[in-house]
Amino acid sequence: MRFFSYDSKFGQLFLKLAYGCCLNVLWLVCCLPIFTIGASTTALYYTSFKIAKDEGSFITTMFFRSFRQNFKQATIIWLIMLATGLAIVADAILLYRLRATSTGTAAVIWTLMLAAMFACMIAYVIELTYIFPLLSIASNTTANMFKNAFLIGTHYLFVTILVLLIHYAMFFLVVNVFTPLIIFGEGLCAVVSAHLLLKIFRPLLYDPNAPKEGEAEDEDSEAKL
Repeated sequence: MRFFSYDSKFGQLFLKLAYGCCLNVLWLVCCLPIFTIGASTTALYYTSFKIAKDEGSFITTMFFRSFRQNFKQATIIWLIMLATGLAIVADAILLYRLRATSTGTAAVIWTLMLAAMFACMIAYVIELTYIFPLLSIASNTTANMFKNAFLIGTHYLFVTILVLLIHYAMFFLVVNVFTPLIIFGEGLCAVVSAHLLLKIFRPLLYDPNAPKEGEAEDEDSEAKL
């Protein structure tokens, strides 16, 4: 039947769901040492962009190619983000407790500082949302990656909100509706988000991880997922 054919909308939807599931497994496995979360997330979005451009045939090959070639910079960025995130959370908890136990002028000061910390949290979330997808498709210094991720995230605020809503929706469905959906998890979120991010990243979409001319790749030995 045409409805179940590979080229039908149903067939393409089912294929994207399968890709999301496979990518989620790859992402989770490669995140296990914790310090590799940055490289794993970069590889996840690199492959998701390929899928969004209908170039996603050998997703395992593409995932590990990006994981290997972006490992150093992605790990540095992730460790910076991790340390910054822990510092923000610790400061926010401290300020909240100081505000709760203070009165008068001191309480006002702690409230203002807590509001400033909330603004830092928003900036942090924007950075975390964009920096690894950006790293997956562009080559630049680490400092410029942080700067560009924030500038793009604030400039395309509507897309930023949509991407965050996609992740929140998955979290809500897994926790409150149907827990087995965790099998799709971050993989499906990245595939869906890639279709949105592709529009604003298109000027940057050259492939820094493409094999160099003359470099042999035995893709025929890779299982086509």
